[in-house]
Amino acid sequence: MPIYNAPMEDIKFVLHDVLGAEKLTEIPDFADASADLIDQILEEGAKICEEVLFPLNQSGDEEGCTWKDGDVTTPKGFKEAYDAFTQAGWCGVSADPEFGGMGLPALVNTVMQEMICSANFSFGMYPGLSQGAYEALHHFGTQEQKDTYLPKLVTGEWSGTMCLTEPHCGTDLGLLRTKAEVDGDGYKITGTKIFISAGEHDLSENIIHLVLARLPDAPEGVKGISLFVVPKFMPEDMRRNGIACGSIEHKMGIHANSTCVMNLEDAKGWLVGEPHKGLKAMFVMMNAARLGVAMQGLGIAEVAYQNGLAYAKDRLQMRALDGVKFPDKPADPIIVHPDVRRMLLTSKAFCEGSRALSYWVGMNLDISLHHEDEATRKEADDLVQLLTPIVKAYQTDMGFEVSSLAMQIHGGHGYIREYGVEQYARDARIAMIYEGTNGIQALDLVGRKMGAHMGRYLRRFFHPVQEFIETNQTDEALQEFIFPLAKSFAKLQQATAMTAQKGLKDPTEAGAASVDYLRHFALVAMGYMWIQMVKISQEKLTSINGGGEGNKEFFEAKIKTAKFFFSRMLPEADWHFKAVMAGAESLMAHNESEF
Repeated sequence: MPIYNAPMEDIKFVLHDVLGAEKLTEIPDFADASADLIDQILEEGAKICEEVLFPLNQSGDEEGCTWKDGDVTTPKGFKEAYDAFTQAGWCGVSADPEFGGMGLPALVNTVMQEMICSANFSFGMYPGLSQGAYEALHHFGTQEQKDTYLPKLVTGEWSGTMCLTEPHCGTDLGLLRTKAEVDGDGYKITGTKIFISAGEHDLSENIIHLVLARLPDAPEGVKGISLFVVPKFMPEDMRRNGIACGSIEHKMGIHANSTCVMNLEDAKGWLVGEPHKGLKAMFVMMNAARLGVAMQGLGIAEVAYQNGLAYAKDRLQMRALDGVKFPDKPADPIIVHPDVRRMLLTSKAFCEGSRALSYWVGMNLDISLHHEDEATRKEADDLVQLLTPIVKAYQTDMGFEVSSLAMQIHGGHGYIREYGVEQYARDARIAMIYEGTNGIQALDLVGRKMGAHMGRYLRRFFHPVQEFIETNQTDEALQEFIFPLAKSFAKLQQATAMTAQKGLKDPTEAGAASVDYLRHFALVAMGYMWIQMVKISQEKLTSINGGGEGNKEFFEAKIKTAKFFFSRMLPEADWHFKAVMAGAESLMAHNESEF
């Protein structure tokens, strides 16, 4: 049977020692969000994840959702779990108090997303989609729309979706055909949407769909898309609206989440924001969703790692290469073997490094939205804009890889259902695809973020990294970390200049470099977070050795894990650098007939 324990010690280390999240209390909106309060809330969140959501993960996968005559039933126990989750207020952690939310930093919600996705990936998508709908309406809805929908979304009585994709268009939304025609005080909307996560289910009283469609006078392409709020039931009298689930998809993973085909036939909807400006509002949902998907990658990697580690400590096979380690046993646990340790340490180094990186993004998201100083808000938003495609793509790539490593550690037992890890690989795979495939994230990075505002986004990351390297390059205790980081960072700057220069002349060059450039960037960003964790851990150990309090083993392990990252994972950046510098020729030379 699989296991999951929320990694609270590491979560608190990142929040308080690495990021200093208590600084958020300097923002008036978060004045009461003390470190103690945040810890108490997250400890309660860990309990509901471990005790309520996780026990349903494997059974929910095996049972899946069922569709009959337009209605969808979620697996046994999900309704009760959803009621417990919503009644405890977890849908409104970071929501506006004006509409019943707790008003806590989004960073708290980011941490919760990790734990929820570790415990039950499929379940987490139901409140996750509601959060995206909440954000779009909170930013762009009229006051009447906010008053109507937000309180119910905050309590979880109503849930939300985002309806973008159609059978003939996914990434290229300019091709969408769903149409909206004026109908009294609103619009009649007709069309078909596919791959709609949580589009129909039995968990909430109502489902609020945010739908992209075209008005009759809409220009062609993405400049002609509008956003509409389309409730399943009319808010004023709960009459059924003209939107229904035609079927659910039969998928590789996330079986306990309903992925729906949604048919709209003269469904009543109301415009959100301005006509033909729907993508602007939808990207509010998308950006929030992309950080959420990054947390799915981390969450699934963490639980996969925990199960791989538990198995490696328990499974007896052969003896250690340098002699017997456990003479009282018929064989040594497989954790003694170098290759098993390689897989475990790759998983551990990723989880701990990406936890720091993604929480840093989450904290800057709070600053970008709530800080009183406009310049500070802009700087934080720049960093969030730059790093969001990076954490989405890298963390979901690695979430799948770590899940695969957990299966490999289990050997044949990893391929069967009993031990549960094959589910993690199946569930993890979708995160690399939805909310913009990881290839699209790479194109976003080189096509939009790299050149934005004359490189201003890049400077928000490059400058602090350069400053850290220059400030700490003479620190003897950091030498084995600072020089590999400096080398990889210098190559990232070189790759940036080359990609920008060639991309201006030929966009294909930027596209050819994009995936390797993103991975190189991600590794440098991870190295930047890891070296900060090393520096803090060294300081903590000095304090402990001098009689101070703290978990000595935790900080020693942190430094050892960092050594693995810098010696075994960061060097991957060199390979990606060479691929970037190779240019587009070898990718684009083939004629279609030559494939």
